[in-house]
Amino acid sequence: QVQLVESGGGLVQPGGSLRLSCAASGFTFSSYWMYWVRQAPGKGLEWVSAINTGGGSTYYADSVKGRFTISRDNAKNTLYLQMNSLKSEDTAGYYCAKPKSEYRDYDPRELSGPDVFDYWGQGTQVTVSS
Repeated sequence: QVQLVESGGGLVQPGGSLRLSCAASGFTFSSYWMYWVRQAPGKGLEWVSAINTGGGSTYYADSVKGRFTISRDNAKNTLYLQMNSLKSEDTAGYYCAKPKSEYRDYDPRELSGPDVFDYWGQGTQVTVSS
């Protein structure tokens, strides 16, 4: 079955960095756009970043553009999110998400809403605070 396991979250001071990882299994990872999404307490789901199958095309929310970098290693079935210059407003649970098979080739700019995804990881908490 599909499994997505995130790691790498933690407590960091403003301006600091973290690198999140998501180990994927149970599906053909290399055939799917993959996503990082986040949810802060009391707030809605935000699509943070996405990367296409080969890693050559990426998407970033305006709120993280220039600070976060998404990447993937298809040989290791692993998705990454390098987060630099972290701000308090980045505090949230971060989730790796797999799109439904019918959306696996779609550029995220063509999609919206949580129904795009059929599997999520358990999440990793990122807290940015001094």
